Amino acid sequence: MFYNVDCIEGATQFLKDSSVDLIITDPPYGIGGDMLHKHYNRNEDFVLDGYIEVPKEEYYDFTYSWIKEAERVLKPGGAMYIVSGYTNLIHILNALSRTQMKEINHIIWKFNFGVYTKNKYISSHYHILYYVKPGAKPTFNTHSRYSDSEKDDDSNGSLNYQDREDVWVINREYKPGQIKNKNELPTQLLAKMIQYSSNEGDLVCDFFLGSFSTAKVSIGLNRRACGFEKSQIAYSYQINEIEKVESGSLLDSLRTPPANNYFNQGKPIEENEKKEILNRYIKMKKSGMSKKKIIEKLGQDIGRGPWSLDKIISASKTPETLIRNGQPKLFE
Repeated sequence: MFYNVDCIEGATQFLKDSSVDLIITDPPYGIGGDMLHKHYNRNEDFVLDGYIEVPKEEYYDFTYSWIKEAERVLKPGGAMYIVSGYTNLIHILNALSRTQMKEINHIIWKFNFGVYTKNKYISSHYHILYYVKPGAKPTFNTHSRYSDSEKDDDSNGSLNYQDREDVWVINREYKPGQIKNKNELPTQLLAKMIQYSSNEGDLVCDFFLGSFSTAKVSIGLNRRACGFEKSQIAYSYQINEIEKVESGSLLDSLRTPPANNYFNQGKPIEENEKKEILNRYIKMKKSGMSKKKIIEKLGQDIGRGPWSLDKIISASKTPETLIRNGQPKLFE
């Protein structure tokens, strides 16, 4: 399902309404992409020719047209990640504001070897706009990469929390002596978006295939893939390369997080469970345990996170006021 056509024409012709689960795409930046080697001070000997740039004066209209098609083909609840530099970011944001798409996060991707400069700060990040089409619950696999209780060895902070912060430090891939496109997204970056926002068997679409990186990683993670590439040179080379990618071939490279400790997290807390929590808190508190240790123990036994347990306990004021006629008194 890969087409050597302009993405607007291709989506109109080949993709049905609400047929795509996830869109990840890296549109032309409108900054003279055919001259990127001057900005990055790099050798272009192994870079494919045929990069197609969008003229500055046409950028907004073009952007709005393809984003409207992307909105149409996404399923309700489907997600879209758009990777962009800052030069024409305003046009992408303005185009998105004219759709029904809902902004979820504005992610900053920090990478190595940024744009070469002498007289200003070095630009070494891109923007990733994460939007969802309303109408259904979005796919977001919160614990697909780290469980709820995994800790950083150095800071003892939550690895899940760190991984889901909206600044991502992921280096570009260095490919000396290999054929490549002008601008390729690293496998680690693509895998992260695909893991969080899709499931195996889902259809992932890239409106600007370029190096087919999104498609290759999607197939490697046992998703289906489709997309469009206008450049005949890039398409002809990459359509042969994509045939070499085996479905599911990247699954073994993913880390398998341990089971979640907080197995009841997200479930409604009934009054009888609150009473059990408070009764156990009183008994452990009287035995001399600290509040931190009590919450840790309750979390392991009851399967609730520390924040929800602390909220229940803190809402009940002090242990001395909890017991009324042998039962804890709950305070709203």
